[in-house]
Amino acid sequence: MTKPVTTSVHAPGRFSIAPMLDWTDRHCRYFHRLLTKNTLLYTEMVTTGAIIHGRGDYLAYNQEEHPVSLQLGGSNPLDLAQSAKLAQERGYDEINLNVGCPSDRVQSGKFGACLMAEPMLVADCVKAMQDVVDIPITVKTRIGIDDQDSYEFLQTFIDTVAATGCKDFTLHARKAWLSGLSPKENREIPELNYQRVYDIKQDFPGLFIAINGGVKTLAETESHLTHIDGVMMGREAYHNPYLLSQVDELVYGAEKSTYSRHDYAEMMLPYIDNHIRNGGSLTHIYRHILGLFLGQPGARAWKRYLSEQGHKKGAGVDVVEAALKLVPKV
Repeated sequence: MTKPVTTSVHAPGRFSIAPMLDWTDRHCRYFHRLLTKNTLLYTEMVTTGAIIHGRGDYLAYNQEEHPVSLQLGGSNPLDLAQSAKLAQERGYDEINLNVGCPSDRVQSGKFGACLMAEPMLVADCVKAMQDVVDIPITVKTRIGIDDQDSYEFLQTFIDTVAATGCKDFTLHARKAWLSGLSPKENREIPELNYQRVYDIKQDFPGLFIAINGGVKTLAETESHLTHIDGVMMGREAYHNPYLLSQVDELVYGAEKSTYSRHDYAEMMLPYIDNHIRNGGSLTHIYRHILGLFLGQPGARAWKRYLSEQGHKKGAGVDVVEAALKLVPKV
Protein backbone atom coordinates (compact mmCIF):
# COMPACT_ATOMS: atom_id res chain seq x y z
CA MET A 1 0.00 0.00 0.00
CA THR A 2 1.34 3.42 -1.01
CA LYS A 3 2.00 5.72 1.91
CA PRO A 4 0.60 9.26 1.58
CA VAL A 5 3.27 11.86 0.90
CA THR A 6 3.95 14.38 3.62
CA THR A 7 4.60 17.54 1.62
CA SER A 8 3.79 20.77 3.43
CA VAL A 9 0.33 22.10 2.69
CA HIS A 10 1.98 25.43 1.94
CA ALA A 11 4.60 24.07 -0.46
CA PRO A 12 4.92 26.05 -3.70
CA GLY A 13 3.44 24.06 -6.52
CA ARG A 14 1.17 21.90 -4.38
CA PHE A 15 -1.42 23.13 -6.85
CA SER A 16 -0.56 24.99 -10.04
CA ILE A 17 -2.05 26.00 -13.36
CA ALA A 18 -0.22 24.75 -16.43
CA PRO A 19 1.59 27.12 -18.77
CA MET A 20 -0.54 27.20 -21.93
CA LEU A 21 0.57 29.05 -25.05
CA ASP A 22 -1.87 31.80 -26.11
CA TRP A 23 -3.95 31.15 -22.97
CA THR A 24 -2.18 31.86 -19.68
CA ASP A 25 -1.14 35.43 -20.44
CA ARG A 26 -0.88 38.12 -17.74
CA HIS A 27 -4.60 38.99 -17.97
CA CYS A 28 -5.55 35.36 -17.43
CA ARG A 29 -3.13 35.10 -14.51
CA TYR A 30 -4.51 38.26 -12.88
CA PHE A 31 -8.00 36.77 -13.07
CA HIS A 32 -6.86 33.42 -11.69
CA ARG A 33 -5.11 35.15 -8.81
CA LEU A 34 -8.41 36.75 -7.79
CA LEU A 35 -9.86 33.26 -7.53
CA THR A 36 -6.99 31.64 -5.62
CA LYS A 37 -4.28 33.26 -3.53
CA ASN A 38 -2.00 30.25 -3.10
CA THR A 39 -1.94 28.50 -6.48
CA LEU A 40 1.37 28.71 -8.34
CA LEU A 41 0.82 30.44 -11.68
CA TYR A 42 2.96 29.97 -14.78
CA THR A 43 3.57 32.21 -17.75
CA GLU A 44 3.15 30.93 -21.25
CA MET A 45 6.38 29.44 -22.52
CA VAL A 46 8.74 32.25 -23.53
CA THR A 47 11.78 31.49 -25.65
CA THR A 48 15.22 32.77 -24.76
CA GLY A 49 15.40 34.35 -28.21
CA ALA A 50 12.31 36.45 -27.55
CA ILE A 51 13.65 37.65 -24.20
CA ILE A 52 17.17 38.44 -25.42
CA HIS A 53 16.48 39.67 -28.94
CA GLY A 54 12.75 40.46 -29.06
CA ARG A 55 11.45 44.00 -29.35
CA GLY A 56 8.61 43.54 -26.88
CA ASP A 57 8.71 43.11 -23.13
CA TYR A 58 8.31 39.36 -22.81
CA LEU A 59 8.83 39.42 -19.06
CA ALA A 60 5.91 41.73 -18.24
CA TYR A 61 3.50 40.60 -15.55
CA ASN A 62 1.27 42.05 -12.84
CA GLN A 63 2.71 42.28 -9.36
CA GLU A 64 -0.54 40.77 -8.04
CA GLU A 65 0.33 37.46 -9.75
CA HIS A 66 2.86 36.23 -7.16
CA PRO A 67 3.74 33.44 -6.72
CA VAL A 68 4.48 33.27 -10.45
CA SER A 69 6.92 31.15 -12.44
CA LEU A 70 8.45 32.00 -15.80
CA GLN A 71 8.51 29.04 -18.16
CA LEU A 72 11.50 29.21 -20.49
CA GLY A 73 12.01 27.48 -23.82
CA GLY A 74 15.56 26.97 -25.02
CA SER A 75 18.55 24.63 -25.09
CA ASN A 76 21.54 26.99 -25.07
CA PRO A 77 22.86 27.12 -21.50
CA LEU A 78 24.30 30.63 -21.90
CA ASP A 79 21.06 32.04 -23.33
CA LEU A 80 19.02 30.33 -20.62
CA ALA A 81 21.32 31.71 -17.93
CA GLN A 82 21.01 35.24 -19.33
CA SER A 83 17.21 34.94 -19.51
CA ALA A 84 16.97 33.51 -16.00
CA LYS A 85 19.07 36.34 -14.62
CA LEU A 86 16.81 38.92 -16.28
CA ALA A 87 13.75 37.13 -14.91
CA GLN A 88 15.11 37.14 -11.37
CA GLU A 89 15.83 40.86 -11.66
CA ARG A 90 12.18 41.36 -12.64
CA GLY A 91 11.02 39.54 -9.51
CA TYR A 92 9.84 36.14 -10.76
CA ASP A 93 9.56 33.52 -8.02
CA GLU A 94 10.78 30.57 -10.08
CA ILE A 95 12.14 29.57 -13.50
CA ASN A 96 10.71 26.48 -15.18
CA LEU A 97 12.44 24.80 -18.13
CA ASN A 98 10.12 23.38 -20.78
CA VAL A 99 11.09 19.81 -21.66
CA GLY A 100 7.57 18.78 -22.59
CA CYS A 101 6.21 20.68 -25.59
CA PRO A 102 6.06 18.39 -28.65
CA SER A 103 5.26 20.88 -31.45
CA ASP A 104 7.28 20.89 -34.68
CA ARG A 105 8.12 24.58 -34.22
CA VAL A 106 9.54 23.89 -30.79
CA GLN A 107 11.56 20.91 -32.02
CA SER A 108 13.08 22.97 -34.83
CA GLY A 109 14.46 25.27 -32.16
CA LYS A 110 15.81 22.25 -30.27
CA PHE A 111 13.80 22.67 -27.11
CA GLY A 112 10.72 21.17 -25.57
CA ALA A 113 10.07 17.43 -25.39
CA CYS A 114 12.86 16.48 -27.81
CA LEU A 115 15.34 17.45 -25.06
CA MET A 116 14.33 14.33 -23.12
CA ALA A 117 16.68 12.47 -25.46
CA GLU A 118 19.58 14.62 -24.20
CA PRO A 119 19.46 14.54 -20.39
CA MET A 120 23.05 15.77 -20.05
CA LEU A 121 22.21 18.87 -22.10
CA VAL A 122 19.16 19.50 -19.91
CA ALA A 123 21.38 19.12 -16.86
CA ASP A 124 23.85 21.65 -18.34
CA CYS A 125 20.99 24.07 -18.99
CA VAL A 126 19.67 23.74 -15.45
CA LYS A 127 23.14 24.13 -13.93
CA ALA A 128 23.86 27.25 -16.03
CA MET A 129 20.72 28.89 -14.67
CA GLN A 130 21.37 27.77 -11.11
CA ASP A 131 24.82 29.39 -11.26
CA VAL A 132 23.42 32.87 -11.89
CA VAL A 133 20.15 33.01 -9.89
CA ASP A 134 18.98 32.28 -6.37
CA ILE A 135 15.37 31.41 -7.20
CA PRO A 136 14.39 27.75 -7.85
CA ILE A 137 15.00 26.20 -11.27
CA THR A 138 12.37 23.55 -12.03
CA VAL A 139 11.66 21.23 -14.95
CA LYS A 140 8.41 20.27 -16.68
CA THR A 141 8.67 17.19 -18.85
CA ARG A 142 6.84 14.18 -20.27
CA ILE A 143 7.24 10.57 -19.15
CA GLY A 144 8.85 9.59 -22.46
CA ILE A 145 9.17 10.35 -26.17
CA ASP A 146 8.42 8.17 -29.19
CA ASP A 147 9.78 4.67 -28.55
CA GLN A 148 11.93 5.91 -25.68
CA ASP A 149 9.16 5.38 -23.19
CA SER A 150 10.46 2.82 -20.72
CA TYR A 151 10.47 3.50 -17.00
CA GLU A 152 14.25 3.19 -17.05
CA PHE A 153 14.48 5.97 -19.66
CA LEU A 154 12.46 8.33 -17.45
CA GLN A 155 14.39 7.26 -14.36
CA THR A 156 17.71 8.04 -16.05
CA PHE A 157 16.46 11.43 -17.20
CA ILE A 158 15.29 12.41 -13.71
CA ASP A 159 18.45 11.07 -12.07
CA THR A 160 20.73 12.97 -14.49
CA VAL A 161 18.97 16.30 -14.10
CA ALA A 162 18.49 15.93 -10.35
CA ALA A 163 22.27 15.48 -9.99
CA THR A 164 22.57 19.24 -10.63
CA GLY A 165 20.62 19.91 -7.45
CA CYS A 166 17.30 20.42 -9.26
CA LYS A 167 14.65 19.30 -6.77
CA ASP A 168 11.36 20.05 -8.52
CA PHE A 169 9.88 18.18 -11.49
CA THR A 170 6.40 18.32 -13.02
CA LEU A 171 5.63 15.24 -15.10
CA HIS A 172 2.95 15.26 -17.77
CA ALA A 173 1.80 11.67 -17.39
CA ARG A 174 1.81 10.97 -21.14
CA LYS A 175 4.67 10.32 -23.47
CA ALA A 176 5.01 12.60 -26.50
CA TRP A 177 5.13 11.57 -30.13
CA LEU A 178 7.56 13.98 -31.78
CA SER A 179 6.19 13.26 -35.25
CA GLY A 180 2.82 12.15 -36.54
CA LEU A 181 0.71 13.86 -33.87
CA SER A 182 -0.24 17.50 -33.49
CA PRO A 183 0.27 19.26 -30.14
CA LYS A 184 -3.49 18.89 -29.52
CA GLU A 185 -3.37 15.16 -30.30
CA ASN A 186 -0.34 14.81 -28.02
CA ARG A 187 -2.52 16.07 -25.18
CA GLU A 188 -5.16 13.42 -25.81
CA ILE A 189 -3.96 10.33 -27.70
CA PRO A 190 -0.97 9.00 -25.76
CA GLU A 191 -2.38 7.12 -22.79
CA LEU A 192 -2.15 8.61 -19.33
CA ASN A 193 0.08 6.69 -16.98
CA TYR A 194 -0.30 8.18 -13.52
CA GLN A 195 1.31 5.16 -11.88
CA ARG A 196 4.60 5.93 -13.59
CA VAL A 197 4.65 9.36 -11.93
CA TYR A 198 3.76 7.80 -8.58
CA ASP A 199 6.65 5.34 -9.04
CA ILE A 200 9.09 8.17 -9.73
CA LYS A 201 8.07 9.75 -6.42
CA GLN A 202 8.67 6.46 -4.64
CA ASP A 203 12.11 6.09 -6.23
CA PHE A 204 13.08 9.74 -5.67
CA PRO A 205 11.50 10.57 -2.30
CA GLY A 206 13.71 13.62 -1.84
CA LEU A 207 12.38 15.32 -4.96
CA PHE A 208 9.22 17.40 -5.28
CA ILE A 209 7.18 15.57 -7.92
CA ALA A 210 4.03 17.13 -9.40
CA ILE A 211 1.65 15.49 -11.84
CA ASN A 212 0.00 16.98 -14.93
CA GLY A 213 -2.38 15.59 -17.53
CA GLY A 214 -6.11 14.99 -17.56
CA VAL A 215 -6.84 16.51 -14.14
CA LYS A 216 -10.35 17.97 -14.23
CA THR A 217 -11.63 18.07 -10.65
CA LEU A 218 -10.41 18.94 -7.19
CA ALA A 219 -11.46 15.47 -6.05
CA GLU A 220 -8.93 14.04 -8.51
CA THR A 221 -6.41 16.56 -7.21
CA GLU A 222 -6.88 15.39 -3.63
CA SER A 223 -6.51 11.76 -4.73
CA HIS A 224 -3.24 12.48 -6.57
CA LEU A 225 -1.89 14.32 -3.53
CA THR A 226 -1.94 11.07 -1.54
CA HIS A 227 0.76 9.79 -3.93
CA ILE A 228 2.79 12.79 -5.05
CA ASP A 229 3.63 16.33 -3.94
CA GLY A 230 1.80 18.58 -6.37
CA VAL A 231 -0.89 18.71 -9.04
CA MET A 232 -0.85 20.88 -12.14
CA MET A 233 -4.23 21.50 -13.76
CA GLY A 234 -4.43 22.54 -17.39
CA ARG A 235 -7.35 23.45 -19.59
CA GLU A 236 -10.06 22.69 -17.05
CA ALA A 237 -8.84 25.65 -14.98
CA TYR A 238 -9.29 27.82 -18.04
CA HIS A 239 -12.65 26.50 -19.21
CA ASN A 240 -14.13 26.29 -15.70
CA PRO A 241 -12.21 28.94 -13.71
CA TYR A 242 -14.66 29.17 -10.80
CA LEU A 243 -13.42 25.82 -9.47
CA LEU A 244 -10.19 27.67 -8.60
CA SER A 245 -12.10 29.52 -5.89
CA GLN A 246 -12.16 26.26 -3.90
CA VAL A 247 -8.45 25.50 -4.18
CA ASP A 248 -7.28 27.57 -1.22
CA GLU A 249 -9.75 25.79 1.06
CA LEU A 250 -9.45 22.22 -0.23
CA VAL A 251 -5.74 22.11 -1.09
CA TYR A 252 -4.17 24.70 1.20
CA GLY A 253 -6.46 24.57 4.23
CA ALA A 254 -7.52 28.23 4.04
CA GLU A 255 -10.95 29.55 4.92
CA LYS A 256 -13.74 28.89 2.46
CA SER A 257 -14.26 31.61 -0.13
CA THR A 258 -17.48 33.60 0.30
CA TYR A 259 -17.34 35.29 -3.10
CA SER A 260 -19.81 34.47 -5.86
CA ARG A 261 -19.20 34.29 -9.58
CA HIS A 262 -20.73 37.75 -9.89
CA ASP A 263 -18.31 39.03 -7.25
CA TYR A 264 -15.30 37.81 -9.19
CA ALA A 265 -16.60 39.34 -12.41
CA GLU A 266 -17.05 42.67 -10.65
CA MET A 267 -13.53 42.41 -9.19
CA MET A 268 -12.21 42.35 -12.76
CA LEU A 269 -13.86 45.64 -13.74
CA PRO A 270 -11.19 48.03 -12.33
CA TYR A 271 -8.46 45.95 -13.97
CA ILE A 272 -10.27 46.00 -17.31
CA ASP A 273 -10.89 49.74 -17.06
CA ASN A 274 -7.24 50.43 -16.25
CA HIS A 275 -6.06 48.24 -19.13
CA ILE A 276 -8.27 50.10 -21.61
CA ARG A 277 -7.26 53.51 -20.25
CA ASN A 278 -3.65 52.54 -20.92
CA GLY A 279 -4.35 51.75 -24.56
CA GLY A 280 -5.42 48.14 -24.23
CA SER A 281 -8.51 46.42 -25.59
CA LEU A 282 -11.30 44.42 -24.00
CA THR A 283 -10.53 41.68 -26.52
CA HIS A 284 -7.30 40.99 -24.64
CA ILE A 285 -9.25 40.09 -21.49
CA TYR A 286 -12.84 39.02 -22.02
CA ARG A 287 -11.96 35.61 -23.47
CA HIS A 288 -10.41 34.63 -20.15
CA ILE A 289 -13.64 35.15 -18.21
CA LEU A 290 -16.04 33.47 -20.67
CA GLY A 291 -16.18 30.27 -18.61
CA LEU A 292 -16.88 31.94 -15.27
CA PHE A 293 -20.55 30.91 -15.25
CA LEU A 294 -20.09 27.45 -16.74
CA GLY A 295 -23.06 25.24 -15.90
CA GLN A 296 -25.08 28.11 -14.42
CA PRO A 297 -28.35 29.66 -15.66
CA GLY A 298 -27.50 32.48 -18.04
CA ALA A 299 -24.04 31.14 -18.91
CA ARG A 300 -24.83 30.95 -22.61
CA ALA A 301 -26.18 34.50 -22.71
CA TRP A 302 -23.09 35.75 -20.83
CA LYS A 303 -20.72 34.12 -23.31
CA ARG A 304 -22.72 35.18 -26.34
CA TYR A 305 -22.94 38.83 -25.29
CA LEU A 306 -19.24 39.11 -24.47
CA SER A 307 -18.27 37.35 -27.70
CA GLU A 308 -20.51 39.54 -29.84
CA GLN A 309 -19.82 42.87 -28.14
CA GLY A 310 -16.38 42.51 -26.56
CA HIS A 311 -14.40 42.84 -29.79
CA LYS A 312 -16.14 46.02 -30.99
CA LYS A 313 -14.31 49.31 -31.10
CA GLY A 314 -14.70 51.22 -27.85
CA ALA A 315 -15.90 48.19 -25.88
CA GLY A 316 -15.22 48.65 -22.16
CA VAL A 317 -16.42 47.68 -18.71
CA ASP A 318 -19.95 48.58 -19.73
CA VAL A 319 -19.99 45.49 -21.95
CA VAL A 320 -19.07 43.23 -19.02
CA GLU A 321 -21.63 44.95 -16.78
CA ALA A 322 -24.33 44.44 -19.41
CA ALA A 323 -23.38 40.77 -19.79
CA LEU A 324 -23.58 40.33 -16.02
CA LYS A 325 -27.20 41.50 -16.01
CA LEU A 326 -28.05 38.53 -18.21
CA VAL A 327 -26.95 36.08 -15.51
CA PRO A 328 -29.27 35.52 -12.51
CA LYS A 329 -27.58 35.92 -9.15
CA VAL A 330 -27.54 32.72 -7.12
